[in-house]
Amino acid sequence: MAIVAIAAVGCASPEKMAEMAESVTVTCDPSPLEVVAGKIDATVSVTYPADYFHKKAILEVTPVIVFDGGEAAMTPFMYQGEKVKDNYTVVSSDGQTVTEKVHFDYVEGMEACHLELRGVVIYKARTWDLPIKKVADGANTTYMLVGLGGKAGHVAYKADNYQEVIPQTAEGQILYTINSADVRRKELKSESIKDFQAALDEIKANERKTLKGTEVVAYASPDGGESLNAKLSDKRSKSGAKAWSKVIGGREVADPEVKSVGQDWEGFQELVAKSDIEDKDLIIRVLSMYSDPAVRESEIKNMSEVYTVLKKEVLPELRRARFIANVEYQNYTAEELLKLVDENSDVLDEEALLRSASLVKDLDAKEAIYKKAVDKYNSDRAQFNLGVVYLEKGNLGKAEKAFAKVETKDADLKTAEGVIALRNGDLAAAQKAFAAAGDTENQAVVDILNGNYAKAAAALKGTNSFNEALADVLTGNLSAASAALKCNCPKSEYLRAIIAARQGNKAEVAAHLAKASECEALKARAEKDIEFAQCR
Repeated sequence: MAIVAIAAVGCASPEKMAEMAESVTVTCDPSPLEVVAGKIDATVSVTYPADYFHKKAILEVTPVIVFDGGEAAMTPFMYQGEKVKDNYTVVSSDGQTVTEKVHFDYVEGMEACHLELRGVVIYKARTWDLPIKKVADGANTTYMLVGLGGKAGHVAYKADNYQEVIPQTAEGQILYTINSADVRRKELKSESIKDFQAALDEIKANERKTLKGTEVVAYASPDGGESLNAKLSDKRSKSGAKAWSKVIGGREVADPEVKSVGQDWEGFQELVAKSDIEDKDLIIRVLSMYSDPAVRESEIKNMSEVYTVLKKEVLPELRRARFIANVEYQNYTAEELLKLVDENSDVLDEEALLRSASLVKDLDAKEAIYKKAVDKYNSDRAQFNLGVVYLEKGNLGKAEKAFAKVETKDADLKTAEGVIALRNGDLAAAQKAFAAAGDTENQAVVDILNGNYAKAAAALKGTNSFNEALADVLTGNLSAASAALKCNCPKSEYLRAIIAARQGNKAEVAAHLAKASECEALKARAEKDIEFAQCR
């Protein structure tokens, strides 16, 4: 409450309304002033005591906000004594409290301001100026931290699919004759086995590869009955396991896990799909229509011409045992990626370029990497991320052009459109875009800017974000705000300083502001912020 004197008690004439300034009280709510949704609204109450207001006088009171760089004045409030024949608000000579709503549009600089009342007494064509009296100091703009530096709203980068460890397999196989589980000598000398042996040697020599396990997997072709083929597959798994030592040829390789699959319908479908068989679509349709192996076999055999081709070209390839080496390939580390970006980025594929861009901090470097991914791979994700870089740089024009080239019209792109609208000050368009994207966090930013703090706090609950903490501060839930702040960045330190100030902890205010001052914009803001008025 700001208590100020405007006039004196026991006035016998209009002159004394201007001469004395002790008996009239003024209160303002809120005090300090507060900016909400770009507006400053407050309620000012003035209590005039008995015998103060001259019955034939008129009083003109003008609320004025004075700030660094200018002032803003409202249309004056007009009051009149009991015997004035006009249409102003009558103030009784017996004493009376008048309450008015004051309203100002916020302009930059008003955070360091004060609200004052300027009064003029009018009586019989003469005027007397009342002393200028301060009503409230400062205007709280804490909610504007949501868009500090013109960066309201957030658009996440598209994720890469870079694999730090890539699972790989190397394999060879031996083929069996129909209804046989005997391993033929020529099969152990086949090109497939030779390739497998070469792969084992390469795995051992390659420091990026680690052998994680081996397998022997046996199959039977899906002809001749399910029960018979199950037994045949089991026998092949045993003979294949015995052949393992000859296949690896003395190499130090772990013993394999031995498996028997039985009828190989999966391999059958795969080979048919890759073949030039005229009716392969029909065969595949039969496989999808029937799950019973016997029915499948019967239906396929009914296609006599097709079955003849299958017996010759497909079924022999399914009488087999596979020898498998499961490998983990260590991809480029973060350090290696950063080095390659500088020295030889041409060796990096799309995913590696996207991961590299995520690792660098410098926005110009990010921009260059994303441009390379766009040029080399026509990467739609890199095109989107290029727009995000421009947003972080504060270049809305370039961001808008970059997003316009993105082909994937998804929720992320809608969010980007909303953030651009938000930063252009079009809250309605931003709200519409965020709703279409299902983006509750950015919708909460609009709610904060519109003064809907409780709604924003509810939407952001559990996100453990700066904006959640800010919404909690704005709704007076300081403990929840402290718990939500997980980052130690300057912006979070600044909000911690505000929390400490509201709790009356001056030592913590100073400590947090010292860390927040790493950001020049926050350092300058703190010097004028009414939140810290009691700590200076």
